[in-house]
Amino acid sequence: MLPADFYEWANEELHEFGRKCANEIDERAVHTDREGQPKLIRYDKMGNEVSKVWLNEGYKKTVEETYHAGIVGYVHKDIPKLGNKGNYVYSFAQGYLLSHAEPGFYCPVTLSMATAYLIDHYASETLKEKFLPHVLSTGDVELFEGATFLTERQGGSDVGANEVKAVKENDYYRITGEKYFASNSGACGVAMVLARLDGAPAGTKGLSLFLVPWEENRENGALRIRRLKDKLGVRAVPSAEVEFEGAKGYLVGEENKGFFYMIEALNLSRVANAIASLGIMRRAYLEAKKYAKNRNAFGNKLTNYPMVQATLAEMVAKQEIETNTVFEVVRIMDSVMGLEEKASKQEQILFRLYVAIMKKETAEQAIHFAHESIEMHGGNGYIEDFVTPRLLRDAQVLTVWEGTANILGLEVLRLIGKYSADELFFNEMETKLSAVQSDKNGWVQLLESEISKLKERVKDIRKLPNDLQTYHSKDLAKRMADIFESVIAIESSTKGDKRQKAISEVYLHSVWKKDEFELSPVVLENFELVVG
Repeated sequence: MLPADFYEWANEELHEFGRKCANEIDERAVHTDREGQPKLIRYDKMGNEVSKVWLNEGYKKTVEETYHAGIVGYVHKDIPKLGNKGNYVYSFAQGYLLSHAEPGFYCPVTLSMATAYLIDHYASETLKEKFLPHVLSTGDVELFEGATFLTERQGGSDVGANEVKAVKENDYYRITGEKYFASNSGACGVAMVLARLDGAPAGTKGLSLFLVPWEENRENGALRIRRLKDKLGVRAVPSAEVEFEGAKGYLVGEENKGFFYMIEALNLSRVANAIASLGIMRRAYLEAKKYAKNRNAFGNKLTNYPMVQATLAEMVAKQEIETNTVFEVVRIMDSVMGLEEKASKQEQILFRLYVAIMKKETAEQAIHFAHESIEMHGGNGYIEDFVTPRLLRDAQVLTVWEGTANILGLEVLRLIGKYSADELFFNEMETKLSAVQSDKNGWVQLLESEISKLKERVKDIRKLPNDLQTYHSKDLAKRMADIFESVIAIESSTKGDKRQKAISEVYLHSVWKKDEFELSPVVLENFELVVG
């Protein structure tokens, strides 16, 4: 997916970053999760309210190493050794490696990516000059991590219910109100905040976007952290309830367009959510594989038992095909997000559809993989000496952040109803299948049949009242994800080596012939090839 010179450089950089993730970053993640969680320092020794957040030194070292590697900066600025900008493919490859070890910290990275995008695309030149170099820092200037504050207590996912106010004062605005689930609070340098101007329309159409400098407002007592959230997992990231009391903020873009800007950033964050899911899935698989290969039970290695072989083979096939599929989405992201030649309207709609179905699927699979890895370990999998409990705790949030399955299902319905996204999707899948040169096992025919069935089902759903359409939304998203991944699996099998063909076969059997006896010989025959 990268040009030759970019790939050569990136391959070396990713190898070194992967080494850090597998060693010191992983070790620091254990400490942060168990003993080094962020702490709120509400008052100083003289009783003055300061609302500072303490972060352990190991975590701060991980912050430094990760941002210096260009995970945010090189999306928007030149890589010195290459003389040109990086892209999302490279950034998400870094995020994938990081999420094997510290998916909690990948949340602030994602928020910084979204912040950089919003400033770069919509802020005034004055704001860009003042803040963007710091958000894009790779060690050249002071780092300002980013944050995006949407959620309020009364609304949650219903962002149109937001009440935080903004009042104009000179060349800036005063922000007042509460954000209820504000991640990276106290660690960020700038926060992108949705607020409502006086006289603005109700709902999302009346929200504007503001850049709020964190330290300046904290030092002036214009914001406070009420408390840090005591979360099930991803304990590395300080998530807080934040109160703004006349905090200084700068309008980004046009008035009342903030929600639409933030939706673009939200899609970026949803892709990052999928990348984090893939990283957890891979780590869960690797831990299960390692344990099974070294554990004896009833006189045999665990990997000698067909039921264990089936679990591991299906895990690795699903994870690798899903990774290929998500990176196909990332491939078109640079044009959709405006880093390359602008994407067409159809490409933008397909991108939104892909993001919705793949964010949902990967997040649910991350939980499933963590569960499978725990089961492979037996009782040890439930003990915090092993990484598996943390994987499950960290995975659980991925179904919640950036849109639950219900919200994503509604997005699919909205895209179908407003833009006929289903027709675009079916056309794209059929075009890909028609380009397949060899189909000895009949998978293309099977997929064409499944696409026809889904077309008829969408027609039937369209005839239902709106509230009943929502009943089918999650299942519809799941079936689209299965078809999308299966098409990628078929493409991969025709282009890849012997192992890739085996991966595709195991995946396709597990999705479409799971209940048939035929699955067993396919998995067992390919076990050594796909698992190793």
